[in-house]
Amino acid sequence: MENSDTNAFDDLTPPRMNLFSVNKLNYARGDRPKVDCILCGVKDKDPIVDNLSIAETHLSVVSINLYPYNPGHLIIFPKRHVLSIVDLTDEEALDIHRLTTKAIQILSKAWRAQGFNVGYNIGKNSGGSIPHIHEHIVPRFPNEAGFLDVFSNTRIVIYDPFQMKEEIQRLWNAESSESEKEK
Repeated sequence: MENSDTNAFDDLTPPRMNLFSVNKLNYARGDRPKVDCILCGVKDKDPIVDNLSIAETHLSVVSINLYPYNPGHLIIFPKRHVLSIVDLTDEEALDIHRLTTKAIQILSKAWRAQGFNVGYNIGKNSGGSIPHIHEHIVPRFPNEAGFLDVFSNTRIVIYDPFQMKEEIQRLWNAESSESEKEK
């Protein structure tokens, strides 16, 4: 008789292996800039906080994610320090939505992203590490799986977020200039 504690598929899926970014590991352990809020530090352009902002409105900031899941991974957050999406004003929510639409258009056009994961991590147990509401925009591309995904169930993303900032900021500014000409 088969042991009820085992699953027939247990042997088919290798354990997930992880490749660590030393900087992200230190960040996860709490080695962060000594500020009340990282995103408020970005907004305020605090010199001890890495600033990867590419655009802002009077209500919101668009930034490269310092630890991207994929090339082009952006975050959008309100300038006002709030913890949850339910605390956003209608004006802030609409502003974030408009910036999200623009970001998706730029990444689709310039980088040929074939899909997107868009969403928030709300609350301490959601996986979020920053207590300031922010939306993630993660571009998805065809054939993302590489040999590490297939053979060792491991994923690595190599893309310098500071280089990504320069590239996306250039695209963002070009798109803004085109929009202004059309008006």
